[in-house]
Amino acid sequence: MEQLRGTGVALVTPFKADESIDWNALEKLIDYVIVGGVDYIVTLGTTGETPTLSVEEKQDLVKFTFEKVSKRVPVVVGVGDYSTKAVVRSLENYPLEQAAAVLSVAPYYNKPTQEGIYQHYKMIAQASPKPIILYNVPGRTGRNMTADTTLRLAHEVENIVAMKEASGDMLQCMQILRDKPKDFIVVSGDDALALPQLACGMDGVISVAANYFAADFPAMVKAALRNDFPAARALNDKMMKGFDMMFAENNPAGIKAFLAHKGIVENVFRLPVLPVTDDLYNEIGEYLRKY
Repeated sequence: MEQLRGTGVALVTPFKADESIDWNALEKLIDYVIVGGVDYIVTLGTTGETPTLSVEEKQDLVKFTFEKVSKRVPVVVGVGDYSTKAVVRSLENYPLEQAAAVLSVAPYYNKPTQEGIYQHYKMIAQASPKPIILYNVPGRTGRNMTADTTLRLAHEVENIVAMKEASGDMLQCMQILRDKPKDFIVVSGDDALALPQLACGMDGVISVAANYFAADFPAMVKAALRNDFPAARALNDKMMKGFDMMFAENNPAGIKAFLAHKGIVENVFRLPVLPVTDDLYNEIGEYLRKY
């Protein structure tokens, strides 16, 4: 699982004006982030607007990503759902042969107990043909996966090998880092907190911002991982205002606005997501002209 260290990028899903998937733009984005220096790619993350995609579109996205990445970097596939059985069915039906691992978000909306979260992950880990990366993002799921639950899964379930932590709770992060198994990978899921979390001992980041900052963000992570924090801090300081604007209204509306300014994707979404407001879009453009 060493390949999960460093910078993973949760790709957006580009759409054309008619809201169909823009395959040419996706290929351009894949090449852009790989040339920039990301260590691996995550497809079907929630940044890719996966709740709005059909099952067939998700399967096509996985196949297309494998084809265009062409083994240049590892690929992680996002497979999550409100229903445990639905995740198991997806694991059985998705083309995962070339995947390095599966990133699975904690069950959302239904707010299960900690025991429910544990049993959910235990069942999907047993069903998965690939290693599982836990994903805790309570701001979106409605329920925090506690450090105790994370550590229980890490120690007791063999096929669970890593975690993307996006609770924003630094004490919880430090408890996980202190008590985890030695070979269990912990990565940040919060671009704005990534630097201090790396300083606490995290192994990398699964990033939204790296869709745009495809060179500077991985360079920041690499510097932090080699304990060169002056260099890491300089890069992070340079990107901080961008992080603020990227998440000011909505993700992925913010990152798509950045990529639209660069001409990589169109500023198009599927409802209920809308583009950022004109004022923010123009502010982003002014920031990028000075960056």
